[in-house]
Amino acid sequence: MTSTVHRTCPLCEAVCGLTLTLDDGGHVTSVRGDREDPFSRGFICPKGASLGRLDEDPDRLRKPLIREGGRWREAGWDEAFAAVERGLAEVTAAHGRQSAAVYLGNPNAHTMAGALYNAPLIKALGTRNVFSASTADQMPKHVASGLMFGHPLAIPVPDLDRTDYLLMLGANPLESNGSLCTAPDFPGRLKALRRRGGRFVVVDPRRTRTAELADEHVFVRPGTDAYLLFGLVHTLFAEDLVALAHQVNGLDEVREAAKHFPPDVVARRTGVPAEVIVRLARELAAAPRAAVYARIGTCTAEFGTLAQWLVDVLNTLTGNLDRPGGVMFAKPATEFAGRRGPYRVGRWKSRVRGLPEANGELPVATLADEIETPGEGQVRFLVTVAGNPVLSAPHGHRLDRALAGLDFMVSVDPYLNETTKHAHVILPPPRVLQSGHYDFALLGFAVRNYARYSPPSLPLDGQPSEAQILARLTMIASGLDGDLDEFVIGQMLAKAVETPGSGVEGRDVAELRALLEGRTGVEQRLDLMLKLGPYGEWAGGGDLSLRKLLDNPHGLDLGPLRPRLPEVLKTASGVVELAPPLLLEDVDRLRAGLETEPPEMVLIGRRHLRSNNSWLHNVGPLVGGSNTCTLQINPVDVARLGLGGEAVVRSATGELTVPLEPTDTIMPGVVSLPHGWGHQGSSQAVAAKHAGVSANALTDESAVDVPSGNAVFNGVPVNISPTSMISAH
Repeated sequence: MTSTVHRTCPLCEAVCGLTLTLDDGGHVTSVRGDREDPFSRGFICPKGASLGRLDEDPDRLRKPLIREGGRWREAGWDEAFAAVERGLAEVTAAHGRQSAAVYLGNPNAHTMAGALYNAPLIKALGTRNVFSASTADQMPKHVASGLMFGHPLAIPVPDLDRTDYLLMLGANPLESNGSLCTAPDFPGRLKALRRRGGRFVVVDPRRTRTAELADEHVFVRPGTDAYLLFGLVHTLFAEDLVALAHQVNGLDEVREAAKHFPPDVVARRTGVPAEVIVRLARELAAAPRAAVYARIGTCTAEFGTLAQWLVDVLNTLTGNLDRPGGVMFAKPATEFAGRRGPYRVGRWKSRVRGLPEANGELPVATLADEIETPGEGQVRFLVTVAGNPVLSAPHGHRLDRALAGLDFMVSVDPYLNETTKHAHVILPPPRVLQSGHYDFALLGFAVRNYARYSPPSLPLDGQPSEAQILARLTMIASGLDGDLDEFVIGQMLAKAVETPGSGVEGRDVAELRALLEGRTGVEQRLDLMLKLGPYGEWAGGGDLSLRKLLDNPHGLDLGPLRPRLPEVLKTASGVVELAPPLLLEDVDRLRAGLETEPPEMVLIGRRHLRSNNSWLHNVGPLVGGSNTCTLQINPVDVARLGLGGEAVVRSATGELTVPLEPTDTIMPGVVSLPHGWGHQGSSQAVAAKHAGVSANALTDESAVDVPSGNAVFNGVPVNISPTSMISAH
């Protein structure tokens, strides 16, 4: 006998609906796209189709592990938590709270526990040493949005379903399924844009699958996107093509800054002909509805924040900000945020290198410094949650060595991997199907307003939920006893009844608490957030609640994006800040780069459709084929350098021997390695057989985007030589 369950896929940012068939033993026998989901409409990719294999991975940990010397042993949950409590107490008693640190990995954006429990854990630890995958990915976008719009999550997304013209830089959604732009079936939406007569242009150092779908592909030198974007801005001003639709501050300052980047000057730095730059600017200005969208290739570069800023400068100058068919702000169902003060970065700085905080985090590029460098505040205790920074952080080999020197480390992770092997205690969360799912973070960047909740499909069978694991760690760190969920719910209700216009202003907290539904604290908190949110039954905006989502297991369409800039803006001035002083200061650094000679060869990253960083490399159907760890290189460079089937790649931080994949889809002078490989010696059977090499043996932790502290993974200078030169040397 079989059963059918409906779930949101948790493996990337597309939030696709899935229909799963389970047998009597709770094993997944088939996975299909959910055709009744109003957002994804049956779309599925290879990652989603393999969810059952991932869920039942035999290498996935089922019980806590405790390391004693060089050996691991399984332990009970109480024993494992007691070991964590002793470890934290010993380290902080000797060295203080600032000796503790937290690292949060990418999967936290895809779990309810990560969204709801990591912040209380950090607060309970009482440390400013907070690191995450955000500074290896999207922090420049948060900083640019915070400075322009007053809030780091006020990120406008392209209105894909209504735009007439899309200019995309450094993004490959046919492989990634989209990023900071939640859009199930991104390929289908791009094809629909073209079918309705729209135009789609991709700027990228590689002719990716996305670029092949586009009307036009423009090669650009890695790391020079900010120059190209400034060339477009320059053209808009020079040809009187600016068409503002909103009040802004800083228009004259942007015009003045752009004078230094005329198309003929930036063409020499970017490799994009001046006439192409001018034409793209004119096309943007002439399109009835247009959007500029840029992602990880432009974020993880030397001028990542300037590039993200200039993207929305262009959207603003062409009148496409907060406009149907332009770029717009999602209105998620759980949005309930009070007004912030002026957005700032650098409220504190890292101990060793003085790098600025952003969004309460320090750059992961300096985590090894903080562990290795003696002195007051040296990191000696580390908590990692769903992260593998040894493979994902810059100069990962150094971080690998640093982690080995920690006094104590605890990891909340389903795997014994390249990072968690250094932990003293590993606390594995339950299987995917044993966990409820709601996308708190990703629906804030959706191209259409939507909500869907997936309750657990299988019982926990005595295993604590991930929420319970993180809540227990929070209680240990705080030294308190009690129910964390009750505490948080009480705080939220108290704030809501005191907030003017909240919909429950002045009501009784106890009365409201009694009305919350849900079998767990997680569900009750979701119910509260939905009821207080803009579509909720307590906010006067509708009737949304946990009960309604449970009654609609395929999800609910909440309508197209609508203009809402005035309610989104949190700047002190109440208008768009087009020229934040911090970014204008960094323009001087950009100008200086106009005079520098580009390196002969540079390294960039690469995404695969069947991969998501390092955490899907132990699923058989997702490795092999096109999903392999090779160095893509242009045949011109192969011939010029006298290379054979493999080559040695050297950088300032290390060297690798890598098999070559000659292809004219990558521009000369550029090589590409995929991210997240390097599983030599792994205890994960499939990953070990397809180990590959870690690109982050070559990336330099000393290179960061200045305003945000984001690591630089694209445009890394490298030397390429034949393997025969190793023995000769």
